[in-house]
Amino acid sequence: MKLTAFEFVIKDGVAHITLNQADRGNPLDGHFAEDLNRLATECTVNPDVRSVLIDAKGRFFSVGGDLNALARDRRDLANFVSSATADLHMAISRFARMNAPVVMAVHALAAGGAVALVAGADFVLASPAAKFYAAFAGIGIVSDSGGSYYLPRRMGSRRASQFLMLNETLSAEEAAAAGLINRVVSADSLNDEAWALARQLAAGPTLAYGEIKNLLISSETEGLEGQLENEARAMARITRTEDAWNAMQAVLGKRKPTFEAR
Repeated sequence: MKLTAFEFVIKDGVAHITLNQADRGNPLDGHFAEDLNRLATECTVNPDVRSVLIDAKGRFFSVGGDLNALARDRRDLANFVSSATADLHMAISRFARMNAPVVMAVHALAAGGAVALVAGADFVLASPAAKFYAAFAGIGIVSDSGGSYYLPRRMGSRRASQFLMLNETLSAEEAAAAGLINRVVSADSLNDEAWALARQLAAGPTLAYGEIKNLLISSETEGLEGQLENEARAMARITRTEDAWNAMQAVLGKRKPTFEAR
C-alpha cells in the first residue's frame, strides 16, 4: 500500500500506523485524510489485525489541520473541507466500529483535529511532554474529526465546552485528570508500554471487543430498554463464537483461554 502521510506495518497482530510527515508537523491534510481512510478500511477487513497502534514521528504528534491549505483559496474552501472530511470522517467511523481496539501513543503536541482523533481512540498513553491544544476557536472554526462527539464523552459536556470555546491547552497530567487520555508514562517507556498494551489487546477476545465498542457507542443515544436489548443481542451473537465457547471451557478446566477472533 503506497502512503504519503503514514508508515504502516502489521506485526504480532498489531497494525502499527505512524504519522510520518514530521517535517510538516504531521498535519491533517488531504493526503492524511485519504491515507487514513485506506488504513481504516485495511484494518477493518484484514483478519490479521487484532489491535491498532497509532503513533507519530517528529517534534509534534500533529499540529492539526494544515492552515496553509485551508487559507489558500477562499472560493474553494468549503469544497476542500467537505472533500477532506469525507475521507477523514469515514476513517474515524471505521476505527470506531471495527473489532480491533485502537491504542494511541502521544509523545508531543496534538492540536485541533488530532485531539479529536486522540479522544476517539480506545486507549491513549502520553508522555509528560505531550500537550493537547483545542485550536479550532483560535482561528474561528469548529471541531471536526469527531471532536464534538468524543470530547464530551471523554471529558463531560461542561469540561468539553470550556476546552473548545476557551481554546485551552491541556498538559498530559491535565488531560489524564479530565479523562481525555488513560495515563501518563515516562517518555523513555512510552513506546514499550504502548506496544505491550497493543499486543495484550491483540491476544484478547477481538470479537467481544468489537461488541463492547458498539455497545458503548449506542449507550449514548439509546434509552434503558433499547440498550438492554442491544446487550441481549450482542450477548447472543458473541456466545455463538468459537472464542467464547472455548474460553468458557478453558476457564472451567482451569486453563488460560486463548482467542483467535473466530
